[in-house]
Amino acid sequence: MKQTYSYPVQFIFLMGLLGVFMIVGTFLLTLVGSQLLHCKLLEVPALLNLPANAGMSKILNLGATFIAFVFPAIIFTRINKKESQTTVEALGFNNISDPKLVLYTLPIAYGGILLSGSLAEINQHIYLPAKLLEQAKALEQTYKTLMLNMARMNSLLDYLTALFVMALAPAIFEELLFRSTVQPLFIGWTKNVWAGIIITSIFFSAIHFSFFGFLSRTALGILLGLLFYYSKNIWLSIFMHFLNNGLIVTQLYIVTKQGKSIEKAMDENIAVWWGIIGLVVLWFSFKAFKKHSPTLSNPL
Repeated sequence: MKQTYSYPVQFIFLMGLLGVFMIVGTFLLTLVGSQLLHCKLLEVPALLNLPANAGMSKILNLGATFIAFVFPAIIFTRINKKESQTTVEALGFNNISDPKLVLYTLPIAYGGILLSGSLAEINQHIYLPAKLLEQAKALEQTYKTLMLNMARMNSLLDYLTALFVMALAPAIFEELLFRSTVQPLFIGWTKNVWAGIIITSIFFSAIHFSFFGFLSRTALGILLGLLFYYSKNIWLSIFMHFLNNGLIVTQLYIVTKQGKSIEKAMDENIAVWWGIIGLVVLWFSFKAFKKHSPTLSNPL
């Protein structure tokens, strides 16, 4: 019989794996970057942010994210999975029980975009003390600089590359870590589905180190968490995550082709009242989605 470990021990182990592989990923990114750019290790971050090195930055950051997120998810799941499951099954790579679930994921993604957009606007008006606000703006600028560099798209090939690097790959990597791995851990630890999904979503948002996008990413995480919980299939969460990221990349590409400012486009949010429409869409979409979802042992 397989030995099981307490949830606090599992959490500490997972955080240890995440920390180790984040360090490994960052080190390898810096080491490879220094070799390709023929510079010192400390000079790599600044050089990767230059427009001339945008392509290299995309590839190296993709590799670092893969190492940091996917390896911990696989190792942790392999150790903690049920004996009757394969690691692939435990991660949620199962057959979709009903094709209609894919169809209903589309309005859920649309409602999520409306809701997260309105929450991003609300987030801008949350009060912070001056010192904390200054630090939040500095972190936001660092994040924005990285995104702006990766979002440089001067051709259709650049756009397709950005779709893979900024939309599809992150959707796969992040869903494997947060929905397949972290969420079941917190649901089991708290013995409450909502608590587990919300805690995971807060963790998911916080790891992006972006205060001004915190609420919108938390909301997105909750929707992705519900999608995974109801479907028992990580493919649908990846699909919705990709739709969300892909829309952003597509908007930035269109803005670029129109000769407008990408940075200004990134700062734009939608009106708060659109979030109400998003909630209505989500209510009816999830209601339909649940009718075709696998049998739940502990339905919400």
